[in-house]
Amino acid sequence: MAAAAPRGLPVPTVVLALVVALLGSVVCGLALGAARLPFDQVLHLVRAGALGGWIDPDEVSAYQIVWEVRLPRVLLAVVVGAGLASVGAASQALVRNALADPFVLGVSSGASVGATAVIVLGVFGALGVHALSVAAFLGALGATALVHLAARSRGSVTPLRLVLTGTAMAYGFSAITTVLVFLAPHGDAARSALFWLLGGLGGVTWASLPVAAAVTAAGVLFLLLNARALDALAMGDETASALGVDPSSLRRKLFLVCALVTGCLVAVSGAVGFVGLMVPHVTRMVVGAGHRALLAVAPLVGAVLLVWVDLLARTAVAPQELPLGVLTSAIGVPVFVWLMRRRAYVFGGR
Repeated sequence: MAAAAPRGLPVPTVVLALVVALLGSVVCGLALGAARLPFDQVLHLVRAGALGGWIDPDEVSAYQIVWEVRLPRVLLAVVVGAGLASVGAASQALVRNALADPFVLGVSSGASVGATAVIVLGVFGALGVHALSVAAFLGALGATALVHLAARSRGSVTPLRLVLTGTAMAYGFSAITTVLVFLAPHGDAARSALFWLLGGLGGVTWASLPVAAAVTAAGVLFLLLNARALDALAMGDETASALGVDPSSLRRKLFLVCALVTGCLVAVSGAVGFVGLMVPHVTRMVVGAGHRALLAVAPLVGAVLLVWVDLLARTAVAPQELPLGVLTSAIGVPVFVWLMRRRAYVFGGR
């Protein structure tokens, strides 16, 4: 895989533009919604909440909307978008497959089994409000272990085996999830499970943010530090070995990191599809295929995208809320088809 695409835009310029776009998107996400607030009032309330300051009595309700409802939700959209975009890019290099993302590798489907078991059957009830997150996280890790063990042969794991095993396992986990929903004792449980399976940020609180943000930041940092190794891995195991990279060892580490990040994100947001698949391809068109540039830009693209998708989800049919996965698919399908029809774009420069 080339270190940088010949026609890629300068990365610092792209990063700066995306940071500005992300800040603007966050402010819009805080100001727009069922109750529209002036932008200057939003900035004042955020500053007061973060640094301390006087809030007029008639601003208390607006403060509660901005600080307690919208800000954690918008920040989590940033984290989820950035994390899914990053693990999508890493997954595609991990198995050298343009269609790879956490869904294809079975990780998201495993998390869905755990979360659906909580919603429908009430398992892990002793953990209270944390039961859903813990179950989804454990489901993701369990799926990762199963896929890796099943794909392992003669002490090593090949990309093709990982993709085929992950795809097969994903179908199996989806079948288990469907059975759990079918066995739901009442309609509300089935409806909640289906909504969660399509993703949503409606139940987010400040408590949802720290772990997801910390794990995502650590995962993105790990991937950035291994950007050159990812470039080598994407060129094939023989080339990677010739460049001093141990493909099997790197693949195990990448698989574990992707599972940890995906499990944390699915636990707080549900299974949001298409971000991990679409964003890395769009980013390659802008900055090229080198992973240092790709992993610096893709998280910002994913963050901006999910902030606006979440805003659309809670305003398009208000007071109802659309699942995030419905909107990411509605956006992702035409974008992906258009991308595939572009003759100039070839995955990884190959």
